[in-house]
Amino acid sequence: MAMAAKHRASALKQQNKKHKVLGHRTKGQLTKANKGRVAISAQSRRAKKEMSREQRKNQMKQIRSQKREETMSQKRAVGTANNPPFLVTIVPLSLDINPRKVISALTSCDPEATTTTSAQGIVHLSSMRYKQRFSFIIPPVNDLYAILDSVKVSNTLMLLWPARDELEDAAELVLSSIMAQALPSTIHVAASMDDMAHKRKMQMRQRVVKEIESKFPGNAKLFTVENDQEAMLVLRHIGSQKQRPIFFKDNRPHMMAEKVEFEEKGPTGTLKVYGYVRGQPLSVNGLVHVPGWGDFQMSHTYLLEDPHPLERRGKSATMTNDEPQLIEEADPESQETLVSTNEVDPMEGEQTWPTQEELEEAEENVKPKPRTKRVPKGTSEYQAAWILDSEEDDNGEDEDEIDSQMDNSEFAPVDAMSQDGCEQEEEEEEEDEEEYETMTLPDPEGANYDDKYDYKEDMDALEKLRAARDDAEFPDEIDTPKDIPSRIRFQKYRGLQSFRTSAWDADENLPVDYSRIFQFKNFFHSKKRIMKEEREGALPGWYIIVHIQDVPRHLYDSQVTSQAPLVIFGLLPHEQKMSVMNIVIKSHSLGHYRPIKSKERLIFHVGFRRFANSPIFSEHSTGNKHKFARYFHPGTTVVASMFAPITFPPVSVLMFRERPDGAQDLVGTGSLYDMNPKRIVVKRVVLSGFPFKINRKSAVIRHMFFNREDILWFKPVELRTKWGRRGHIKEALGTHGHMKCYFDGQLKAQDTILLNLYKRMFPKWTFDPHAARPPPLYTFRTSGKAADSSDDENEENQPAKKARVVQFHNSGL
Repeated sequence: MAMAAKHRASALKQQNKKHKVLGHRTKGQLTKANKGRVAISAQSRRAKKEMSREQRKNQMKQIRSQKREETMSQKRAVGTANNPPFLVTIVPLSLDINPRKVISALTSCDPEATTTTSAQGIVHLSSMRYKQRFSFIIPPVNDLYAILDSVKVSNTLMLLWPARDELEDAAELVLSSIMAQALPSTIHVAASMDDMAHKRKMQMRQRVVKEIESKFPGNAKLFTVENDQEAMLVLRHIGSQKQRPIFFKDNRPHMMAEKVEFEEKGPTGTLKVYGYVRGQPLSVNGLVHVPGWGDFQMSHTYLLEDPHPLERRGKSATMTNDEPQLIEEADPESQETLVSTNEVDPMEGEQTWPTQEELEEAEENVKPKPRTKRVPKGTSEYQAAWILDSEEDDNGEDEDEIDSQMDNSEFAPVDAMSQDGCEQEEEEEEEDEEEYETMTLPDPEGANYDDKYDYKEDMDALEKLRAARDDAEFPDEIDTPKDIPSRIRFQKYRGLQSFRTSAWDADENLPVDYSRIFQFKNFFHSKKRIMKEEREGALPGWYIIVHIQDVPRHLYDSQVTSQAPLVIFGLLPHEQKMSVMNIVIKSHSLGHYRPIKSKERLIFHVGFRRFANSPIFSEHSTGNKHKFARYFHPGTTVVASMFAPITFPPVSVLMFRERPDGAQDLVGTGSLYDMNPKRIVVKRVVLSGFPFKINRKSAVIRHMFFNREDILWFKPVELRTKWGRRGHIKEALGTHGHMKCYFDGQLKAQDTILLNLYKRMFPKWTFDPHAARPPPLYTFRTSGKAADSSDDENEENQPAKKARVVQFHNSGL
């Protein structure tokens, strides 16, 4: 008997949804399934740590009171009787403004205030009305470094705005540098509108307020000091405004020198610095850094009675004759050393330097010789410049030729009439000499232009611009060399399957310079531990004397000559040691008008330090490898890596480019990223070839290599095309560089085949701690001679100079 076939469901049978049994389970089944777990909604308020409405209100009240107390404690930490006074840096934004008038108005507005002046020119004001103390300092307006150093340690920045529609280029540079470095609490004062009519003054005030609002959003209040009431408002605002936190200043001890003395001891000496301790306690066993000078050790610290106390007028406000009390003496066993590297540079003793006589002789040869001209008496320099001197020169040459001809001639008749004529000519010449005088004139603009023109330097700059343009248009692409095999030219390069995920050992093939530096096991953990350590020494607010030992004499002489303010910073542990510094730099539109090549010498202001270095640039990207950037193009952001002293972030950074004449352009601003020697910066080289014959997925490629051995050497490296294809080298065809390649798709005739090679880049040891000061911001003339802006500081009511700015060195044009 045949069995009936079993029915099998077709693939097209309707599939219905299964019934949801979750909602039909009983409570007992759900309890058993949950196995004791409790739903979130069923948890108690205490278990969920929820607060009632009253508890939330109380918590917010406590947070507000805590923040208010912190703000008040920060305000009371400056300006009171037992704390350092408010340090106010006054920066005029034009040479037309006399800052001494502003200080005179502030010191005379309160009749009960006491005014004293320190040896460094700092004006101290003690106001019993506000029970606060103020210190006003005016750095040289022509010195950018002096302004930046003064702002680094200041509590308040007072900007004196001119009555002008737009700021000058020098003022723009000063403002941009200050804002990029670290901007303290700011107050704006209009100081050059006293002589204007009321209507004109209101119009100009609106323009200045609009300019301030564009640069300082939310802080566009403009003050004046035209009378005592307005000056008192300025003092009140300085003493009551919120202090802006600046990490590199608030977490390190620092001082503004009130008085400086030098005690010579052989080739070096001891620098004695008087001033108030600010920020953190200053320990004598630590190190101090003087911007532009370097790192030094201290030997003693002494406590003095405050020479500028908070007292009423009439009481003694001068320094007493009490002997200083010793606070600390350096302990050789616990004192920080100045050792910055692991080993000494072996080439240090083989460097030769020119002698002082050779330098002086070179400077004399460079100086232009003065030009003299014979002009009528009473002629000004402007009129003398229009008098042609070619006729005088020609006449002088003709007279010499005539004299020589007369001496060599055979006939020289002399008679009585000729003698009378000669006497008459001599009398006329004497009269002419009485009416004329000899004047020394500067070289006119454009004269001897070709003598100062360097054709080779101009052509080199043109080649650099062309190379930067080619790099921006064809990044990393280079031509395969024909005179040398590619396997030798690129023997230090390697191929990567993936730039992002392929492994690269950070400790592989390190250069010798890496054995000289220091490295943290965990940089940010070390920073956190150092910041939590308790510090001992001279407390903030004490007026002390710091003995800095082994200071070269020439540094002190340069400070006296420049009349720049002297500031010192105490260093945290390990901050004198060298490591690899990585800085994030953003292009600045003020001076970055052409690309900057990697390893070009630049000037860096990193927090309280400034130095010269030649960094390498890389892309600011994530991952463990970062692409090397040959150029820092305008409008981009890069990471600059270099050998530099350890500094704990956050720290602001300014980057300047130095011109051949010494002037500096602000080309970038940013911040310190980290101190990491293991940052892998990889340089990419792209070799390109072109399809010669195209099949379905294979093609014959040429012009990438020019011999068979190179093709076999680079055969394992993967190929890519500009249109997204991937492939590999199959075999070499012939002996002239043609090769057969396979790809994951058919090529286009206009496609380009690329082979990527990579090599790690390391920075060079080019750290120079002594960065040269730039030339003055302004060059101006008055009454036929050059004058310096510091002349305005000697007299309070000196009128503004009219014939002023002739050239601005730091413009980017």
